[in-house]
Amino acid sequence: MTQQREAGFLIAKIHQVSGRIFAKILKKYGINEINPAQGRILFALWKKDEIPISELAQKTQLSESTLTSMLDRLEKTGYIMRVRSKEDRRTILLKLTEKDENLQKIYRKVSEEMINMFYRGFSSEEIDEFEGYLKRILTNLTQDQA
Repeated sequence: MTQQREAGFLIAKIHQVSGRIFAKILKKYGINEINPAQGRILFALWKKDEIPISELAQKTQLSESTLTSMLDRLEKTGYIMRVRSKEDRRTILLKLTEKDENLQKIYRKVSEEMINMFYRGFSSEEIDEFEGYLKRILTNLTQDQA
């Protein structure tokens, strides 16, 4: 009898549980207007600001239609703004605001807490190996998605 593989199921469960924990920790720090998915958007923008929605969609693996409503909320709460590209006036870029700076510091703390929970009991070598496997799985899935 073939062994039943559970990676997809386990990844989905980890995503659900970690999202709930992440939201709970955000509340502990007084962040109530940002959810974990919006945090993923901000995280991508913290790495590279002033990018078009299409690039952000690629970085977050979210569809442009899903992103649009999330970006509307982030703009309404004052964390991002949409600006026209100076090179191509047809292109709209996403830009972080000053309000975002304090949030970024808090998110770093929250991320550290989450990383400590994720990797409790793991050696550095195990973490590197595990993350390598995750990257390979993501590559496999994104190749099949295209």
